Amino acid sequence: MNHSPIGPLEVIFLLLSYCLNNIFRAVATSQQERLMASSLIIMFSLVMIIFLWYGFRAFYSLWWKPKKLEKQLKQQGIKGSSYKFYYGDMKEFLQATMEALSKPMNLNHQIAPRAIPFTWKTVQTYGKVSFHWNGTTPRLIIVDPEMMKDVMTEKNGHIEKPPVDSYSPLIRDLPKGITSQEGEKWFKHRRIINPAFHLEKLKGMMPAFTTSCSELIARWKKLVDTGSCELDIWPEMETLTSDIISRTAFGSSYEEGKRLFELQNEQIALFIEAIRSIYIPGFRFIPTKKNLRRKQLVKEINGILRGFISKREEMMKTDPSSSNDLLDLLLQSNNSESSNRLTIEEVIEECKVFYIAGQETTRSLMTFTMIALAMHQNWQDKAREEVEQICGKNVPDFNAINRLKIVEMIFYEVLRLYPPGPELHRYTIKRTKLGNLSIPAGVILTVPLILAHHDPEYWGDDSEEFKPERFAEGVSNAPKDKLAYFPFSRGPRVCIGQNFALIEAKMALTMILQHFSFQLSPSYTHAPCMVMNLAPQHGAQIILHKL
Repeated sequence: MNHSPIGPLEVIFLLLSYCLNNIFRAVATSQQERLMASSLIIMFSLVMIIFLWYGFRAFYSLWWKPKKLEKQLKQQGIKGSSYKFYYGDMKEFLQATMEALSKPMNLNHQIAPRAIPFTWKTVQTYGKVSFHWNGTTPRLIIVDPEMMKDVMTEKNGHIEKPPVDSYSPLIRDLPKGITSQEGEKWFKHRRIINPAFHLEKLKGMMPAFTTSCSELIARWKKLVDTGSCELDIWPEMETLTSDIISRTAFGSSYEEGKRLFELQNEQIALFIEAIRSIYIPGFRFIPTKKNLRRKQLVKEINGILRGFISKREEMMKTDPSSSNDLLDLLLQSNNSESSNRLTIEEVIEECKVFYIAGQETTRSLMTFTMIALAMHQNWQDKAREEVEQICGKNVPDFNAINRLKIVEMIFYEVLRLYPPGPELHRYTIKRTKLGNLSIPAGVILTVPLILAHHDPEYWGDDSEEFKPERFAEGVSNAPKDKLAYFPFSRGPRVCIGQNFALIEAKMALTMILQHFSFQLSPSYTHAPCMVMNLAPQHGAQIILHKL
C-alpha cells in the first residue's frame, strides 16, 4: 500500500501536537479537562502553522528570493549592488534624487546625471548592463541597442509592464487604461483606440489645433503690448496641450475640463511623493490625510468623467453625427454587442490615461524646444525663416506642417536630448533570453533611453551638443545604430499618439515663431527633472518679444 509523503508543515503539526498533548495530559485530571486540552492543542497548532507559514513566506520574499536572483545575475557576469534587506537601494536612490534636485545645472544639455541620477550612477559604476535594487526587486539596466529592442518588443511574450507594487502600493489608484494593460485586454483596447489617430483623423483635427494655438497667441499678444514681457511657458504649455486634447479627443475645452486637470495634477503629485519615499508595509490601509485624499481624488475624477460620458451619450442619441472623436469611439464600442465592447469603467480609465498622456508629453516637448531655441538663437532664426518661406503670415495647414523640415529636425533633436519619458520599464514574467543573457522571472528591466540618446558610441563626440542637422538625412541615419533612438518607445507598445503629438507641437511652434521671438530670462534656472515626465523643476522663464 502506497503512502503520500508527509510535508514539512504536517511534520511541524504532528510534533507540536505530540509535545502539547503530553504537556496537557500531565496536568489534566478529568475527561472534560482532557477534551479542553485537546481543543487547545489543535488551536495552538493551527496558530503556529499559520505563523510559521507566513514567516516562511516573508523570509522567502524578503531574503531568499532576492539573494537567489542576485546570484543568478552575478553568475552571468552582470555587475551590480548587493541586496540589502527589504529596502534594497531605496535609501541611496532617494539620496541621489534629493541631491540632484537640490542644485541647478550649468546651461548645457548634459541632463542625465540630474534627470535620472541613480540610474546614471549605476551605469557609470557597473557598466551598460548592470543592476541595482528597487526594494526586493532587482532592476536590470540595459543600454545595449539589440537588447533594448528585445525588451521593447516584449520578446517571446515573457516581458510585460511592471506590476504596480514594484513601484509602491500607494499608486494603485492611478489610471488603469491601455498603458498598463497586458495580453488580450491590451490588444482589444489598442484596436478600438487606433482609428482615433489615423492620418485622416489627424487632418480633421487641424481646426481644433488652430483654435487652441490661436487662443494662446492672442493671450500672449495682450501680455506683450509694450513690446516684450517675461513669461513662464511651463504652465502656458499645460493650458495649450490640455485644451488641444480636450477639443480633439473629448469635444470639450480646457475650461470645461479644468477641474479634472487640477485633480489629476494633484493625483500625480501624490504619486511622485509615494515613489520618492520608502513604503512601510500596510501603510496604505491607515486612514491618514493623504491616503483618504487619494481615495477622494479617484471618486471626484470618476464623477466628472461619468458626467462627461452621460452628456455625450445623450448627444449621440439625438445627433449621432455630432462628433467623431476618441470618446465617441470608446462609447460606440461600449454600445456594441460584440465581445470587444468596453465597459463604462474601462471607458473612464481610458479617458483618464488620455487626459494625462495627451498633454504631458507634448507639454514637455514644447517647453524644452523653446528653451533649446532660446539657448541657440541661430536655430530659432533658421526655423523662423523656414516658417516665413512656407507659411508666410497664414495659419499653417496640414500640408505646410509636413513641409517644415528644419522645424522637424529641431523637434527630433530635442526629443533626443530631452526625451519626455527618460526611462522605460518592463518586467520578466518568465525566464527570457536577452542577447547572451538568461534573465530570470521577477526582474524589472530598465531601458534608459536618455542614456542611449546621449551616448557618444552612437552619436559621436558631440553627443551632448544641440545639433539638429544630424537629422538632415532622416531619423534612421542620424545615429550610428538606428536602434539607439526611440523617443516614443518601439515595438507593439510604441506611443499610439506620437503623430498627434508631433503635429500638435509643429502647429504650436510654427504659430509662435510667426508672431514672437524669445530668449531665456535672467531668472531662468536650468534644472530638468523627472516628475511624471521630464519637466523644468523651477519653471521655464523666457523673455517674449512681439514681432
